[in-house]
Amino acid sequence: MAKTYNGHPSHALWNVALWFANDEGLYNMARGEIRRARTKDIAAQRIFEFFADCGIAATPDGVRYSLTNIRYALRGLD
Repeated sequence: MAKTYNGHPSHALWNVALWFANDEGLYNMARGEIRRARTKDIAAQRIFEFFADCGIAATPDGVRYSLTNIRYALRGLD
């Protein structure tokens, strides 16, 4: 059986998904990008680029944002 973190594949994926699901600003931004984009992959790319443009590299508790963990976080949002 593969090792998981709170049911997620890794601590980083869990942490970023937790922030996107529970921070109202991140949640609303993600939902808006999902609505505007054709796919969640495109939405994740736009969010990742926005964070990079704004100098936002990590969650408030220090987990680095990556395209992979943002894409994973969006999987649970509709």
